Amino acid sequence: MIEVLDCPLPASFQDAGRPGYRHLGVPLSGALDAGWLAIANALAGNPPGTVALELHLLGPRLRATAPVVIALAGEFSARIEDAGGQSRVAANWCSHALAAGEILVTGSLRSDIGYLAVHGGFDLPAVLGSRSTYARAGIGGSDGRVIQAGDCLEVGAGDTAILLRLPQTPRLPDGPLRVIAGPQREYFTDAAWQCFLNEEFTVGREADRMGLRLDGPRLEHTRGADIVSDAVTPGAIQVPGDGRPIILLADCQTVGGYPKLATVIGADLPRLGHALPGQTLRFAEVTIEEALAARRQAAAELAECIASIAPCSAGFNLDALYAANLIDGVVNAHQP
Repeated sequence: MIEVLDCPLPASFQDAGRPGYRHLGVPLSGALDAGWLAIANALAGNPPGTVALELHLLGPRLRATAPVVIALAGEFSARIEDAGGQSRVAANWCSHALAAGEILVTGSLRSDIGYLAVHGGFDLPAVLGSRSTYARAGIGGSDGRVIQAGDCLEVGAGDTAILLRLPQTPRLPDGPLRVIAGPQREYFTDAAWQCFLNEEFTVGREADRMGLRLDGPRLEHTRGADIVSDAVTPGAIQVPGDGRPIILLADCQTVGGYPKLATVIGADLPRLGHALPGQTLRFAEVTIEEALAARRQAAAELAECIASIAPCSAGFNLDALYAANLIDGVVNAHQP
């Protein structure tokens, strides 16, 4: 078990999501940055889509009730405290061994979101094929809600873990977010389209796992702001009657009645998971062929990143040694 001592901001269990149920009105959910989730799991010795904790801005304090290996993917300011009150830094993009009774203080996140994986994964029941939390419907994760102080998080069984590190810190790309026009581009004036591509927008205060509402120039419709409700996906950019765009994210609804000016390509979706209120965004149009090429490139870069993961040290790993019982018994050779 891992005991949650406190959790000041929402933190939820997320995996690769629950595809295949959108026709029933069930959102995809899953990690906002699937690449970082995969890295966290690789560091923990798990398959890439294993459920992990997705943390935002300020993470929880967690106490191990038995030895466990955890991994951090993100820009944390984390430390590990032992029973004697001594602490050591828990480096980012590494796995760490916690002895029974030790406390992981995940601290603040400079990357806005980050992932905490455990070797063996968290032992949670699957709901519609996924352990991801979708809090609006109360499904998945820990009783369908974010974690809270007093929760005891069960850890699945795993073989002996080797502590690992990522040699180079992954960097989020910058520059404009790439979009494909439509599917309702014709509902907007040409001036609105040019404004969308040439002006800056700011992430507003209304920002969560469902979507980001943007502040900036108002985008003008030609046929009104209502359509017959049709399917929406993460990355779709809806524009309601007030002209303020809304970019949908992992927990977005499955249908919507506002026209969609454009759709953020899959390769750039993880960047939106890291966006904070006040951050400025710009957009650039690409073709479907360019979007597919960007997706292939992103997948190749992630595979290369994970392939570079290596043991923490060529010598003894003290964290691993301290967490293990190295002596199985003692024999006195001078006595029968």
